[in-house]
Amino acid sequence: MTLSELAAGLEVTAEQEARGVAVVDDTDTPLVERLEPFADALPCTPAAAATLVDSYATGTSVGAAAREAGIAPVTGAKALHLLGESVHPLGPTGQRVVRDWLDARLSRADALELTQCDDAEFALAVFVETHDPLPEAREALEGALAVELADPLDDARSDADEFL
Repeated sequence: MTLSELAAGLEVTAEQEARGVAVVDDTDTPLVERLEPFADALPCTPAAAATLVDSYATGTSVGAAAREAGIAPVTGAKALHLLGESVHPLGPTGQRVVRDWLDARLSRADALELTQCDDAEFALAVFVETHDPLPEAREALEGALAVELADPLDDARSDADEFL
């Protein structure tokens, strides 16, 4: 069977019917407007939160991003937590110590000694443990925090399958 025999009966048309999935993309909406519904729950204005998120998404530290937004670093960390980012200042053991303090199983002095953190870090850890992220806030940030930072040690690591 030749190519011309295979193609016998095929026709080329000048028009095609456009078929596709209907998509609603609201990422064109400015971040400030997407954060407006959460204005009452955020510890700063939506404009400050938008500046904070934009700066933080570029890889800036929480403190530097907060200063750029004109708010205190702790306020910036609280806002990021409420928007769904993980900003807990303590590791798993420190988190358990804070929970024990919240459950009145430890004194504050003992909790501070066990966590080996300062008052500001402890206060932020308590805030994170006692406040859940805002529902639907992560969706409002769609596209704003989708930044993958380059791994500086990527070229130094080998593939895990070399051990198999």
